[in-house]
Amino acid sequence: MWLLVLIALAAIAALGWRGWKARDAQAQARAADAAQHLAAIEQRLESVRRDQRTLTQRVQDAAATNRILRDEVLGLGQRGALLEESVAKLADPSRHGAQALRLDEVEMLLSLAGQRLSVADDLDGARRAYALAAGALEGIDDHRLLNLKQTLAQERQALDALGVGPRARLSQQLDTFAAGLTGWPQRPASPAAGSEQHRWQRWLAPLVDVRPSRQAAFVAPSDRNAGEAALRIEVSLAHAALERGDAAGFQSSLNRIEQWITRLWPDSPALRQGRQQLVAMRRLPLRGDNPLLGSTLEQLRGLRSAGFTAPSPAPAAARPEVTP
Repeated sequence: MWLLVLIALAAIAALGWRGWKARDAQAQARAADAAQHLAAIEQRLESVRRDQRTLTQRVQDAAATNRILRDEVLGLGQRGALLEESVAKLADPSRHGAQALRLDEVEMLLSLAGQRLSVADDLDGARRAYALAAGALEGIDDHRLLNLKQTLAQERQALDALGVGPRARLSQQLDTFAAGLTGWPQRPASPAAGSEQHRWQRWLAPLVDVRPSRQAAFVAPSDRNAGEAALRIEVSLAHAALERGDAAGFQSSLNRIEQWITRLWPDSPALRQGRQQLVAMRRLPLRGDNPLLGSTLEQLRGLRSAGFTAPSPAPAAARPEVTP
């Protein structure tokens, strides 16, 4: 009996062990399946991430493309506005016809006159440009340009009142001064017969000629020729400074000219008069100052910027239609 009980217990234990092994195998199989599912999920997640990154890059590219397209659209809008403005200007009657061309010509001539005055101080060229501008402006019959014509006439009168101009006047004075140097005495005036002399001067008079050294630095002919050549160079430099409008250079040249004439010629009324001429030339300005010059051009530009329009031309006659 005990044997049967032991056999039954052994059979039960064997069945239990086999059942536990079966459940263990099933658990391992489930764990393997779960690991496979997890690996597959991770692969799908990585694929989704790659797709997400690709989509993000595409969205960024699309945004950049949209910005470029928006900039191009804005540029097209600006170009359209410029085209509309150009068409409006072309449609303006003041841009067509002989009167508009004359206004353009007047503005160009006035600008040219201002440039001649400011750059080269060319008064003659400016006067010719103003005369041409006045002739072109007289050809426009418009009562609205009456003030402009009066301003142009006043400006021409102010330009004529300047004469040859400060630079040309100074150049003429400098030429007159340089031409007068040849008549200056090169030796000091001899003392009068009754003038008082020192005893040693009377003793040495038969042997040597005594005179102050400060009256002439160059006594030898070669030294004097070199000094006169240097003086002519300084006069040429003064002329060049006048042409450039260099006030500082002109003043420096006049100072050096005064030093040379003081060293080359003795004290005399001619020398003193020459030094006074140099002082007078130093005080003269190199450029005339007239606030009226340029007012006609400003007034004309103000009229045109304010929407001045010339009378529109008469409509052309309709052409007859030709039927074949």
